[in-house]
Amino acid sequence: MGTKQLDEPSPSKVRASVSDPSAMQVGPTLPGKAPDGPSNSTRRRLQRPAGAGPKIAWRYAGPIAVMHLLALLAFVPWLFSWTGAVLFLVGVYVLGGLGINIGYHRLLAHRSFHCPRWLERFFVVIAVCCMEDAPALWVAAHRLHHKDSDERPDPHSPLVNFFWGHIGWMLFPNSEVRGLNACDRYARDILRDPFYMWLQRGVNVMVVYFVHALLVFLVALGAGIWMTGSTMGGLQFGLSLLVWGVILRTVVVWHITWSVNSLTHMWGYRSYDTGEESRNNWFVALVANGEGWHNNHHAEPASASNWHRWWEFDAMWIVIRGLERVGLAWNVIYPRRQRTPLSKPN
Repeated sequence: MGTKQLDEPSPSKVRASVSDPSAMQVGPTLPGKAPDGPSNSTRRRLQRPAGAGPKIAWRYAGPIAVMHLLALLAFVPWLFSWTGAVLFLVGVYVLGGLGINIGYHRLLAHRSFHCPRWLERFFVVIAVCCMEDAPALWVAAHRLHHKDSDERPDPHSPLVNFFWGHIGWMLFPNSEVRGLNACDRYARDILRDPFYMWLQRGVNVMVVYFVHALLVFLVALGAGIWMTGSTMGGLQFGLSLLVWGVILRTVVVWHITWSVNSLTHMWGYRSYDTGEESRNNWFVALVANGEGWHNNHHAEPASASNWHRWWEFDAMWIVIRGLERVGLAWNVIYPRRQRTPLSKPN
C-alpha cells in the first residue's frame, strides 16, 4: 500500500488521524444546551457522496436481503423456544455491545482506551460475529463520517434521506469508503495487525461468522437431543437457537447500529454545538447501550464515555471502567470534565 498523506486536523472539526487515532481531539463546543436546529422539513439536503455509484453493491445487498428473509423464520411457531428468545436478547446487548460498540467503535475507531492484544482481538471476533464488515472497512467508514459529518463526503448522512443514512449507503458501491485506498487513508493502523489484515482478505469474515453460527447450531442440536431424547427434538431446538440467537439477532444488531447513523442525526436534543446534525436520542441510547447519546459523542469523539448528564446512562462506559479497575484497560480517555487518563500498569 502507498503512503498517502492524511488531512491535518481542522480546528473546527474532528479529524481522523490514521497514524495516531488516539490523538483524535474534539473541536470547540459551546457549554449548555445547543439549539436543536431546523426541523426535518426544512433541514438542508445533501446529494449522495460523489464516489457512490449507480449500480447495486451485491456484496452487501445480497447478504442483507438474504438475512432479512431468513429472519422471517422467527414467525414460524415450530422454530420458537424460550431459550432462543433469551439467547436473542443476550446476543443483542452483549455481542452487539462488546463487539460493535466497544470493539469496533471505541477501541479500534477512536482508541478511547488500550487493552491486552488478546482482549482486543476477542472484542473484534465478537464484532465479526455480528457480520458488520471487516474491522478496517468499518473503522474507515466511521472515521470518514467524523471527518466530514453531514457533509457530502459523509458516507451515511441521513440528510440525503432517511433510507440512505440507515441502510441505502451500503447498497451502492462507494470508492471513497470501501477498498484498499480508503483503508490506507483512514485505517492504516488497523491493517498493520496481521490478524486484521487476514480478516480483510477474501471471505474470511464470512468464514468466521458461519463457523460461529454452525457451533451454535451443533451445540444446541446436541443439547436438544439430550434433553428430549429424540433427533427431531434436537433439530427443533438447534434450529430455534440458530434462527433466534444468530440470524434474528444479527439483523436486529444491524438495525441498532444503523439507527445511530440515521435516527441520531435527525431526532433528539443537542447539548453541544458540534457543527453538524448529531443529536442525543434516548431510544437509540436504550437499545444501543449508550451509543444514542450521539451529540455527546461528536462533542468528544475520543472519550470512552458518552455519559455527560446523570440520566444519560452509558452501559459500555461501565464495562470499560470495570476493565480499568481490574487492570485490563489503561490510557482510558475520560470526558473532558473528569479527564484523568491512566498510564499502562507496570
